[in-house]
Amino acid sequence: MSSRTTWLVVLSAALIILIQAGGCSSKRKPLVPLTLTDAGISREAVALTEQGARAYQEKQFGEAKKYFAEAMAAAPGSGQAHYNYALALNALGEAAAARHHFLEAANLAPGDKVIWDSPALAPYGDPDTRKQMKGRPYGTERPTFGGMSR
Repeated sequence: MSSRTTWLVVLSAALIILIQAGGCSSKRKPLVPLTLTDAGISREAVALTEQGARAYQEKQFGEAKKYFAEAMAAAPGSGQAHYNYALALNALGEAAAARHHFLEAANLAPGDKVIWDSPALAPYGDPDTRKQMKGRPYGTERPTFGGMSR
């Protein structure tokens, strides 16, 4: 091979490696507990959320779960409180309970883009998709030619 051809092959290989590395480098945002921003939230709920957030950041998920549960009890209508509790449950591996609270958070905070776009909520998807019929989308009868009876 000539030096020009060798140079082109090396350059092409380097370009392919850069493209693949660029596609793989999109990291998910870290999951961070939210502050309670709803109107009418008690100071107690805000303080419990702050304590839970500190425990969560220190990876003390059991403690975080306890604080977030108390904050959720103090502010049961807060989507952020349910979201934070779900984060702690998810970190502890309690997936079924976490799913329930992630969906509850989304229902309580329909306009909260952070909750709806959260990578923590993404695996649970749209709860209505489970209700759709699986298998044959058009019924259980075999198709006929021209709509004629068999």
